[in-house]
Amino acid sequence: MKKCVIATLVALVLSGCSSSDDKTLTIMAAPLPHAEILRYVESHFDDAPKLNIIEIDGQTDPNQPLAGGDIDANYFQHRPFLEEDLKHLSASLAVVADVHIEPLGIYSSKYDSLTALPDGARIALPNNPTNLARSLLLLQDNGLLKVKGSQGQAITEQDITANPHHLRLVLTDSPLITRALPDVDAGIINGNFALEAGLTPSKDALALEPAAHNHYANILVVRDSDKNDPRVKKLAEELTSPDVAAFIEQHYRGSVLPVHHGGAQQQGH
Repeated sequence: MKKCVIATLVALVLSGCSSSDDKTLTIMAAPLPHAEILRYVESHFDDAPKLNIIEIDGQTDPNQPLAGGDIDANYFQHRPFLEEDLKHLSASLAVVADVHIEPLGIYSSKYDSLTALPDGARIALPNNPTNLARSLLLLQDNGLLKVKGSQGQAITEQDITANPHHLRLVLTDSPLITRALPDVDAGIINGNFALEAGLTPSKDALALEPAAHNHYANILVVRDSDKNDPRVKKLAEELTSPDVAAFIEQHYRGSVLPVHHGGAQQQGH
């Protein structure tokens, strides 16, 4: 049923937004920061491929329409999310660029520091496997609990080895955690959902994931058969350019971090 709903959604969106120009790349992307970064590339580089950008909500998984041939690329996820999805998809998908990192953060509408959280605090965590593992490691990094496992591994509540503050974990759909903050003591929120909710991760988060050696860079993904398409290669090159890195650094001010360093002079238009 889920596949049918997504297929119908994609068909409706594409029927309203498709282009007769077969040189256009149709790409599904999260609104922030992914679609903003793509629009920057399209407007900034004279030789950028033409893009038909379809913004998604947090309930849509663009790997299915990509695998089915309804779109040409997607830009919304990190490698562990893709690896989990590939277990259930028949098509081969390929990563063609590692672009940026959205540090996962701990947020609260009730407390202004982690030390202020009460014993037995209710913490909302993403309920999808990869971000749940990230969240548990973030709690561990900040001394709130201990788990077995390391970055990139499948870690669940069953891997908690110590919970000295008796935290009560509330597994929640990732897009809904920002709205759930008034009902819990704190929530762990993906960077893109934090930005969409008007939060500034670098200022509002009680704690953020470290950027160094982060396994969760957001990626540009295409079908394996299209990874050598000149349009795809050009888009991947521009997304990982110093110009785009500088845009990310300056525009998001630490809330989104480029995988590649910026500092280049602005070029293009």
